[in-house]
Amino acid sequence: MISLLISFAVLIIGYLLHGKITEKVFAPDDRVTPAISHKDGVDFVPMKTWKAFLIQLLNIAGTGPIFGALMGAVFGPIVFLWIIFGSVLGGAVHDYMSGMISSRHKGASIAELSGEYLGKITKIIMRIFSVVLLVLCGVVFVTSPAELLDKLTPEWMNGTFWTIIILVYYLLATLLPIDKLIGKLYPVFGVLLMVMAGTVLGGILFSGGKYTIPEITLANLHPSGTPVWPYMFITVACGAISGFHATQSPMIAKCLTSEKQGRKIFYGAMICESVIALVWAAAGVAFYGTTQILNEALLSGASNVVYEISTGVLGVFGGFLAVAGVIICPITSGDTAFRSARLILAETFNLDQKKLRHRLYITIPLLVVGGLLTLFAILNENGFQILWRYFSWSNQTLAMISLWVATAYLLKKGKYKFGSLITALPATFMTAVSVTYILIAKEGLRLDQTVSYIIGLVAATAAFIAYAICIFKKMKREKTKSVF
Repeated sequence: MISLLISFAVLIIGYLLHGKITEKVFAPDDRVTPAISHKDGVDFVPMKTWKAFLIQLLNIAGTGPIFGALMGAVFGPIVFLWIIFGSVLGGAVHDYMSGMISSRHKGASIAELSGEYLGKITKIIMRIFSVVLLVLCGVVFVTSPAELLDKLTPEWMNGTFWTIIILVYYLLATLLPIDKLIGKLYPVFGVLLMVMAGTVLGGILFSGGKYTIPEITLANLHPSGTPVWPYMFITVACGAISGFHATQSPMIAKCLTSEKQGRKIFYGAMICESVIALVWAAAGVAFYGTTQILNEALLSGASNVVYEISTGVLGVFGGFLAVAGVIICPITSGDTAFRSARLILAETFNLDQKKLRHRLYITIPLLVVGGLLTLFAILNENGFQILWRYFSWSNQTLAMISLWVATAYLLKKGKYKFGSLITALPATFMTAVSVTYILIAKEGLRLDQTVSYIIGLVAATAAFIAYAICIFKKMKREKTKSVF
């Protein structure tokens, strides 16, 4: 209980202090934003700060901070540490830089920014990588809410029925101007999301001693002995740091009316998402009592665990409210996943998105592919788990690349004496996480644990050395210029 309260406090302090430092490094100013200079009534639409914040929160707070936090809680309350420090030092910085650098480049996607700062080959790779990630994300965020809705509705409204309904909604949300559907629904859903998290936490805290939130321990409590490194850092994903957010921040960057809104919207939304992740990580262990029982419950599906916790802690009405919030989370990320994929492909093929037929050219094929992958997840017994693992790894790999893009941007702006460290350090850390995981995991190369650890460490060290060499060269050139 005390550990959870301290964790909340660290997140708030992180926003106030580290968020301010991050903002100072980037140095927002009063220049005209893309929402004003490129206003098109479809994607470039000026928005008030509070509305942009709620849309950003719902864009990024999909299944990740709930399902990911529950699966991460199987490692024990050590997960609290990754959520708070991963968010403050990594995730929130990542989201802020992704959004603000995009704003400086006319709302460009992370794929285009990668080409600008890491080269043309990287841009091509990132275009493919980003679209694949977004489609996987959209599929993951179709199957999980469909499963929950199946449990809450009459028998004829089964998972297939809700899958079709959600895909139709995704079609509309991807095609329509951002202020027509997303801009109207998200503020309401945002309030429900926060109420949902608050009610679950309240039900745990005021249970009369029925549920006990464990204190932080560094022990690995995963019943199968799965190592904390790197599995926990991949599993939690959205609750701490997520590359998916680098695809979402540029969408809201197109709606900022001032660069000075950035910290509240981008950094703030990530901190808020981490609060949600903490709530569900704590609820998972508190409700089931041990990580062993929680792990066994997760074998039947994360949706079942959410349903059991919600109804068990809050009763029928409270549980319905909580589950409704959990349904909204993934749906309101899945729709913007497909929307972001449309925008990236539009950049790639230079298609003006003000015309409806151009939006249809891209959206229909995307949703067809998404529908086929969803069918795979439904028909395959472990389909969701397979898609989730690939999504999680590609998600964290994209976070690593996005942080290196931000580092390259800061170096170009002359922030090499200290400022660029704010992104270079988490980028180095995520390099080690991503490389080690793909080497050791079942869905990867399945190498020996020790070998994977060594290669992951070497890769991260090499990346940081390359960064240090760039700084050395820039300082040498600056010194030479000062002499002449």
